[in-house]
Amino acid sequence: MTERYDAVVVGSGPNGLAAAIELARHDLGVLVIEGHDEIGGGTRTGERTLPGYRHDVCAAAHPFVPSSPHLSRLPLAMHGLELTTPAGIVAHPLDDGSAPLLVGSVAETAAGLGDDAATYRRVFRPLVAAADHVIEGSLGPILRAPAHPLTMARFGSRALLSASRLASRFSTVQAKALIAGLAGHSIVPLDKPATAGVGMALAVAGHRNGWPFVTGGSEGLTRSMASYLAKLGGRIETGRWITSLDELPPAGAVLLDVMPDQLVKLGGTKLPAQLANRYRRWRYGPAAFKVDYALSEPIPWSNPDVGRAGTVHLGGTFEEIAGAEELVWRGRPAPRPFVLLTQPTLFDPTRAPEGCHIAWAYCHVPEAWSGDAADAITAQIERYAPGFRDTILAQASMAPGAFQDYNPNNVNGSISGGALTIGQLVGRPRFTLHPHATPIEHVYLCSAATAPGAGTHGMCGYHAARTALRKSFGRRPED
Repeated sequence: MTERYDAVVVGSGPNGLAAAIELARHDLGVLVIEGHDEIGGGTRTGERTLPGYRHDVCAAAHPFVPSSPHLSRLPLAMHGLELTTPAGIVAHPLDDGSAPLLVGSVAETAAGLGDDAATYRRVFRPLVAAADHVIEGSLGPILRAPAHPLTMARFGSRALLSASRLASRFSTVQAKALIAGLAGHSIVPLDKPATAGVGMALAVAGHRNGWPFVTGGSEGLTRSMASYLAKLGGRIETGRWITSLDELPPAGAVLLDVMPDQLVKLGGTKLPAQLANRYRRWRYGPAAFKVDYALSEPIPWSNPDVGRAGTVHLGGTFEEIAGAEELVWRGRPAPRPFVLLTQPTLFDPTRAPEGCHIAWAYCHVPEAWSGDAADAITAQIERYAPGFRDTILAQASMAPGAFQDYNPNNVNGSISGGALTIGQLVGRPRFTLHPHATPIEHVYLCSAATAPGAGTHGMCGYHAARTALRKSFGRRPED
């Protein structure tokens, strides 16, 4: 006889595990099913270049792990999670030799922006003073009334702006570039609405708790979540791909850490035709192309302050980055792309042999692009670190197709769970007060295609689990 569970979760990325943990915390019997032999989704680590060099395959720096209203409340440290938090959060080197640096202190960050110091303090000091409320509101369903309406009104008045509009409030090249790099994580053109909000949320999270690395590699987060789930009585089954909801064991609720078009395939005729068509039209947006480097020494940045930061944004001025992102959005690779880089071994030497280092860098490329951006990424690093090429011992690339092969949620190489256009931000993945519920009874969506979207915060899974607790189990869990 097939064993029955209270809940079955498909997918073991941070959102799937977060959903499973929240359900198990309410004394429900939970089974997580993962298609790969290894759990973790976007939080896995491996020796991708040389033996002894441990690279994060997808997510590397984690602004929202210590700030997540769900993950931060879990006893993950008791299950092995250790974070390494660089004092320098983000550096943004420029061709004139300057390098604005985001650090924990708003005042210190502002002091590095010259004539824009007062403007930076005026924009960010009130938000950082209410950082926990801002982050909680940013990581909640957008169509729900916020728990702290005055704080979120202050944040929202700027968050719905484009990054271009926000940058126009600053006068220096350095401040505008810093805004461009933060907002560039949105993976949409910087003149689109709400791109300012992405950058502001990341800055507030950084000022509050930094952008830490998981010590030893991102898989440490996966292991700690899986360990805690096991303590709660949850089970994980690997190596089992699900192609239809009919293949799942009997359960009171099913939570799917999959993309909308994958839900259509799993649900078949159970899903209303009109909604199935909407899910098939879900726009994923630009893809990622990543290079992992094994290095003989630290990156030789022209400005040594860049070596203080765990994360580095490369791409020049606001105008350069905005132009590169616009090209990619229109389906053309940027000759000088916006590059996001992390240098974890400056702060966590366990990732490489003694005296050696790793770097993790990616840029945005057109959706499903089949080209090679490795040389362009290397050139952008060399632009601000002459001699970088001489430090490379080995490198390994990951193109859009490889991202999808590695994790089916990275459709066509997209890592954002769906483009953050204003329509797909508000209707994520559909316009409803309960975005994680589906029309299929007791079936819920908990992937990054649901509110609040991409990021290692587990909140998509948490919100889906809370919805399931109410709708499928009649629970009224307290927040």
